[in-house]
Amino acid sequence: MTQDQALDILKTGANVFLTGEPGSGKSHTINEYVAYLRSCGVEPAITASTGIAATHIGGMTIHSWIGIGIADHLSEEQAAMIAARTKIRKRLANARVLMIDEVSMLSAATLSMVDAVCRMGRETDVPFGGLQVVLVGDFFQLPPVAAEGAKALFAYAADAWAALNPVACYLDGQYRQDDPQYLAVLAAMRANRFDASHREQIFQQSYAMENVPDNVPKLFSHNKDVDRINDKHLAKLRGSPTLFPMEASGPAALVETLKRNCLSPATLALKKRAAVMCTKNNPQAGFVNGTLGSIKDFDRETGYPVITTHRGGEILVRPMEWVIEEQGRVRARVAQIPLRLAWAMTVHKSQGMSMDAAVVDLSDAFAYGQGYVALSRVRRLSGLYLLGANDRAFMVSDEVLARDRRFRSLSEKAGEKLRSMSREEIDIKHKTFLWRCGGKAPDADTAAGNGEKLSPSRTSSSRKGLVQIREKYPNAYYPWSNADDAVLRELFGQGHQTAHLAKQFGRQPGAVRGRLLKLGLIAYNGASGTYKPVPLLL
Repeated sequence: MTQDQALDILKTGANVFLTGEPGSGKSHTINEYVAYLRSCGVEPAITASTGIAATHIGGMTIHSWIGIGIADHLSEEQAAMIAARTKIRKRLANARVLMIDEVSMLSAATLSMVDAVCRMGRETDVPFGGLQVVLVGDFFQLPPVAAEGAKALFAYAADAWAALNPVACYLDGQYRQDDPQYLAVLAAMRANRFDASHREQIFQQSYAMENVPDNVPKLFSHNKDVDRINDKHLAKLRGSPTLFPMEASGPAALVETLKRNCLSPATLALKKRAAVMCTKNNPQAGFVNGTLGSIKDFDRETGYPVITTHRGGEILVRPMEWVIEEQGRVRARVAQIPLRLAWAMTVHKSQGMSMDAAVVDLSDAFAYGQGYVALSRVRRLSGLYLLGANDRAFMVSDEVLARDRRFRSLSEKAGEKLRSMSREEIDIKHKTFLWRCGGKAPDADTAAGNGEKLSPSRTSSSRKGLVQIREKYPNAYYPWSNADDAVLRELFGQGHQTAHLAKQFGRQPGAVRGRLLKLGLIAYNGASGTYKPVPLLL
């Protein structure tokens, strides 16, 4: 399926699972849809399964957006309590479209919790409270993180996924890799056909660590390797490190849970020029989880670090809290500077990134998808510095392989259905969904299918008057399209009054009444001087 076809389906308001190989344009397609919605006056809720993924799309984690935090299950009572919070209730009431990126890393249990809170908060038992839900991701990539000894089920295994029944849109383009040889290697991994010849091709770029340029990102499977590299680079910088110990309060078990889920270390060691990554969202301060930068200095008054981000901004980073709440009361908390060293990172943290080059060590790969994610970050084989890999690194899950075939088949059927529809039918569905969301068509000229046609004899005062009218009624004097008529019929049939229809269509009330008359939906009573709906014939 092409990106344009996927956008056409998204704009109908259908629930969608947008998938495809790394670099197929999933993020681009979502960005296009977000821009379209905003141009129509509809603000989507943009979320992701992880903080780093959320930074790539300018959103927040789904856990934070829906208010579930680090919970791994919710009772009906707990879901109701979360939905009753003022912030969550308002957020759900205002939402029309919910996007969740990197859905492969979202467990079935978490998706079900999101569904439960949405239903509670929007006071309806339809899936996700009737929101349009757009799930984005690729299940060949990293799976959900599971508790020790447990197996986390992919999101597609949730009852909530089945109830949502999203349309599969499988993108078939490739925009990241431009190296046919490398694309063949990645395709072999994805199809579980990776063999000795492919291994030989990728190891031809292997180098000893001491010969790798310092400015090339380094990806590892385990945090211990990341910590070793980061500590080594920190030691090379002049001066003694400034230490920031974590503060904590609450029951030991709960505090330990918070520490495991806090990306900042218990004791944070920093020096000037140290490479760092932010570990918590603070949009007001100018950073989110995943923002990269370096330590410029330490504030003289507070002693807190000042970072220069990769985009050039300077930010004073103050301590922030991670908490566990129960029935609205804080049970445990930890407080730390929301930073960590960032010369190296885990494969987990690299998901969603595109790199010209990367040092990759998969010697200790332990999960399906780790090798595929790491290698598919790099644009071409010449930019890959592979230090080592075990057999597990090049394997993908048989379960995911089978599920992927099903998604491809469903996507082909969705594409066939779309191609069977006329452009007019598709446009009607787009407009109908926009009006249901309280939005408007982004451009009257485009929507009407023509440009403004002013007569050459029209005076400048007429032009000025038309401009003034259109400041209040953007579509005034534009022809009504067939799509406009279809939406007008539907909204009028739902009982919307003329004043509301005029506002929705960006036209004057008289123009709306005139169109309703022409369509035979209302009749004028000359004796009383009123308009009345025409009874529909069954």
